Amino acid sequence: MRIRPARSGDAATLALIFHSAVHGIARGDYSADQVRAWSPAPMPTATKEDRLGDGRQVFVAVDARDTPRAFIELEADGHIDCFYCHPDVAGTGVGAALYAWLEAAARQAGIARLYVEASDPARRFFAKQGFSVLHRREFARRGVMLHNHAMEKRLA
Repeated sequence: MRIRPARSGDAATLALIFHSAVHGIARGDYSADQVRAWSPAPMPTATKEDRLGDGRQVFVAVDARDTPRAFIELEADGHIDCFYCHPDVAGTGVGAALYAWLEAAARQAGIARLYVEASDPARRFFAKQGFSVLHRREFARRGVMLHNHAMEKRLA
């Protein structure tokens, strides 16, 4: 896999990766109702395109045909807003390579702290990358209670 910045033409594929990851990976840690509330359908392409153009850096891992298979988003203040791998590539090292790319970009930008609200599977991943759990967050989405974990990593 190769890593590159996202392009506007990637939006529909990224929306599908998000939806597939929630339904294919997170379902091991969340109930069916929670998974449906989290992602009832793929995000509209126009919404994802807007996110690609709002100033955040979005990096994608692409296959040999230049098709995105995973993505991660970095906001200017060090917030990792989204990090999703298609279930077919989860656990293969693609996510770790994508995260390493993001951390290098954050260091180059002078960001001193990365932080994320991580789902249960993402919490396990980010802990391996040196993140600490600050606290568990409970919230409702579409009338269903969900949880994630506020995590951070200080960059030296």
